[in-house]
Amino acid sequence: MKVFFPGVSDHPILNDPKVRINGPRTNYDAAMLQFEQLINNKCFILTFIETLEAQKSFNIRDKVNVASLLMVVLMGKMEYATDILRSLLLRLIDKSVGTKHPQLMLRRTESVVEKMLTNWMALCMYNYLKDYAGSSLFLLFKAIKHQIEKGPVDAITHDARYSLSEERLLREQIEHGMVTLHVVQDDLDEKIQCKVLDCDTISQVKSKILDALYKNTPFSMRPSIHEVDLEWRHGRGGHLTLQDEDLTTKSVCGWKKLNTLAHYGVKESAVMSLIPRQNDSYNANCKQPCQNCTGTYFTNSLSPIITANGDIEAGSNLRIYHLVRPIDEHHYQNNKTSERTHKAIPEIFLTRLLSTKGTIQKFVDDFFTTILTANEALPPAVKWLFDLLDDAARRHGILDPEVVHAWKSNSLPLRFWVNFIKNPDFIFDINKTTTVDSCLSVIAQTFMDSCSTTEHRLGKDSPSNKLLFAKDIPHYREMVAHFYCDVQILPQITDQEMSTAMQQLSVSQTGEFDTVSALKELYIYVTKYSEQILDALETDPYCKKMHLAHKLENVACTLEGEETSTC
Repeated sequence: MKVFFPGVSDHPILNDPKVRINGPRTNYDAAMLQFEQLINNKCFILTFIETLEAQKSFNIRDKVNVASLLMVVLMGKMEYATDILRSLLLRLIDKSVGTKHPQLMLRRTESVVEKMLTNWMALCMYNYLKDYAGSSLFLLFKAIKHQIEKGPVDAITHDARYSLSEERLLREQIEHGMVTLHVVQDDLDEKIQCKVLDCDTISQVKSKILDALYKNTPFSMRPSIHEVDLEWRHGRGGHLTLQDEDLTTKSVCGWKKLNTLAHYGVKESAVMSLIPRQNDSYNANCKQPCQNCTGTYFTNSLSPIITANGDIEAGSNLRIYHLVRPIDEHHYQNNKTSERTHKAIPEIFLTRLLSTKGTIQKFVDDFFTTILTANEALPPAVKWLFDLLDDAARRHGILDPEVVHAWKSNSLPLRFWVNFIKNPDFIFDINKTTTVDSCLSVIAQTFMDSCSTTEHRLGKDSPSNKLLFAKDIPHYREMVAHFYCDVQILPQITDQEMSTAMQQLSVSQTGEFDTVSALKELYIYVTKYSEQILDALETDPYCKKMHLAHKLENVACTLEGEETSTC
């Protein structure tokens, strides 16, 4: 769902299809069944896509939407979907070969087929991810998160002492100490230990305790930091609720400094407990624009807005800071919202980045090795796709091996893997903070550089993310090249093997989404471009022979409740 429709959480295809099956049949249902029969006709679907793409007003967003809706409709017929994808890919290759830079094919998503390929890969690779490759990506994510949290992280700017990203590196030296908290909960038989830093904000501490208490629970099923308060239990019956901001919060030169454990004087082995939130007036989770203002977020008090990951967003009229007090407002806004302008990074900071890189190096290597190994776990779809690209290159007389290398890189590593390296939250129920995200982007960029055959000369002014993995990239490039060779020498996938694999996929995906809702969304494009689509169907001799234009008109008649024969 997150690959097909990124950022959409309430799509109509998520309706329960069983409700429709058990309910009364309507004209609408009957019309969509007729439309589905047309979608299942190869001549229709190819003409339909070609006609849409010829329209000037059919933009990139439309292409992505149509590709995903089509894939939802065809998920239960993966053999047919693969046949359509093959035809569209061969057409795209024919077009690309005639251009100045054929190696750019599949680099971006500028056509329906490119997004269809992304979706098809997501379906074909799902079990491989789930049963084989996903665990090494999960460990990489956890290693980055663990390393970042070992040092100070500024809750407002998201800069961290331990980072792979120059943009998110905490350059100031922050004094801090490790504190082991003893966490007692009414529903736990024994207390657990949780390591935090004395410079952590109270929200950061709550987040770390929740991680320790619910380490085997998906993030969406855990309590939020907004639902709990942190209670410090000390002495005999002494209970104190700690907050990011309260009456004890200090101000420095007009800037409020968020409360930390050090602010409260919390020491080693302090006993803490998470209790249900007591004070509702501290509306830290208020993310709704108030009625009097357009798009400006306020809280009920002069309190910071806290995001789900325990990071702090500065409110419109608040001057708050955590670890580093801004020199001025301009510096603060720049540091918080935008990337630092690139200059040669001082060696001391590059050394710090390299130290973090050294700690997680093993996890990066393990993940790259896992996904660049051609073994029996690799889905047949990869071999099928790479062979298709090899055959097309031979047929067109493309002698430059770098062109086919680029096609393969654009279709699997860059189109599929980079998406998940940058967005592990697409496949795992986890919380990806801004700081972790910046580190994952560096690894994704490294993987992209490893798939490229172009040599980049590096100097002291090169971006730090290029310098960090400079020594590793030649080795990673060899891994990529060997992987492509290993896939090439694998036994060819027969039509029968591919057919069986696709049938198994179809069965496993039946009923996942509400297909009728997807058809309805797709039919909006038929309505919008009906004249052009009908013309194209009448012009194409095969479509004309099958009376596809007439059948499409019948769908409209059924929708209007008229008799098809008189329509």
